[in-house]
Amino acid sequence: MSRYCSALSNRDGGGRAVARHIQSLERAAAMLRLLAGGERRLGLSEVASSLGLAKGTAHGILRTLQAEGFVEQDAASGRYQLGAELLRLGNSYLDVHELRARALVWTDDLARSSGESAYLGVLHQRGVLVIHHVFRPDDSRQVLEVGAMQPLHSAALGKVLSAYDPVAHNEVLENDRETFTPRTVTDAVDFEAVLDLTRARGWAADVEETWVGVASIAAPIHDRRRMPVGAVGITGAVERVCEGGELRPDLVAAVRDCARAVSRDLGAGRF
Repeated sequence: MSRYCSALSNRDGGGRAVARHIQSLERAAAMLRLLAGGERRLGLSEVASSLGLAKGTAHGILRTLQAEGFVEQDAASGRYQLGAELLRLGNSYLDVHELRARALVWTDDLARSSGESAYLGVLHQRGVLVIHHVFRPDDSRQVLEVGAMQPLHSAALGKVLSAYDPVAHNEVLENDRETFTPRTVTDAVDFEAVLDLTRARGWAADVEETWVGVASIAAPIHDRRRMPVGAVGITGAVERVCEGGELRPDLVAAVRDCARAVSRDLGAGRF
């Protein structure tokens, strides 16, 4: 770290040094793409000529990637190929895609049976990343929200993750909890009580805590290790999702059934 920091400060203002580091990252990324696209191992000369680099430059980048496990060199031929570390780093990405693939049919069914938009979310940094969104099955104008972030402390998806995932729980307690509406719970003690209730009943609610006029219901998804890997839920207008001042029991049941079905498909067994 100290060498990196000193390299950035070698130039007045750091401009040229920063540019050099960015260029090396771009070259390393191009090298990984080159190795990923080939059907065989590539030698140093092939890598250098394909990318228009001097052999010395290409060799230095390859050695760095090799030291980090991103590239492996065949001892007999001296040729290079992608390393196992890339697979390890990609596991979380692959897990997200497996979750989405397993949930596609079930979230479609959830949107159809509930008449509301269905969402699939996972923990990402300090919030919930929406990785799948099924539109409400009507003719209304809607915007695809895949890639959108929802808060951990107020959104139903976020409450579920905060209740069941220790990492999410730490994130939400260690950071500020923004007030979105008069109903948003921000006090730490009160919020812990909300999480206790979520765990006790197996689902979470958001009734105008994140968006005025909007209500959500969400339930946790577990994998084969019984670990929480995401949450699924529905979102709609309060007058549709609630009845007599309470969340509709049939919608709560539909969300929980969907979460159980996806969990079973991920190997979690019966909950």
